[in-house]
Amino acid sequence: MSHLVAPSLLSANFLNLEREIEMLNRSEADWIHLDIMDGVFVPNISFGFPVLNLLKERTHKLLDVHLMIVQPEKFIPEIAAAGAAYMNVHYEACTHLHRVVSEIRNHGMKAGVTLNPHTPVLLLEDIVKDLDMVLLMSVNPGFGGQKFIEHSVEKVRVLKNLILRKNARALIEVDGGVNLETGKKLVDAGADVLVAGNFVFASDDPVQTIHKLKSL
Repeated sequence: MSHLVAPSLLSANFLNLEREIEMLNRSEADWIHLDIMDGVFVPNISFGFPVLNLLKERTHKLLDVHLMIVQPEKFIPEIAAAGAAYMNVHYEACTHLHRVVSEIRNHGMKAGVTLNPHTPVLLLEDIVKDLDMVLLMSVNPGFGGQKFIEHSVEKVRVLKNLILRKNARALIEVDGGVNLETGKKLVDAGADVLVAGNFVFASDDPVQTIHKLKSL
């Protein structure tokens, strides 16, 4: 399949959120990526269920919810009720990861596991066949606009090899510092989904920027 693009709403103008959602609806974006932060697991706080519930009513795009929080399993029913297609939890935040993944699927969502930049891909060896997606952070999570960590390209290659070796079906998603240059490297390495925040929303023409990311 061709790669997907998932603009990150964290970089949107929240004073004009409805306008931003309408722009995404018009664009070639495949998903909307939603970063929920608690100020504990990461040093920042973002948004919560009021924004998710608004999106459920205002967009036809798939919602890709990334929980950068402690104990993400506590909110599985609420995330499902908000209409999420994918729920991403951090490997580093889940003591009983297999149980959390099973619960996400039991609630009708696809299950994703996120790895911080320092977390080795091979730690997923025993669970990758149970996953619908792996999200690789190519910056340290918590803030937008950070510089891309170049080692992430090689990490995508390692993950792709693991998925093929295990006969798994997980998509590879990458978030952090994605632009036309880094996005091309990631897609060539095997990435299936590109998350882009500042690069999209700070551009002069976000719809055209999304088109360029889709065309890599």
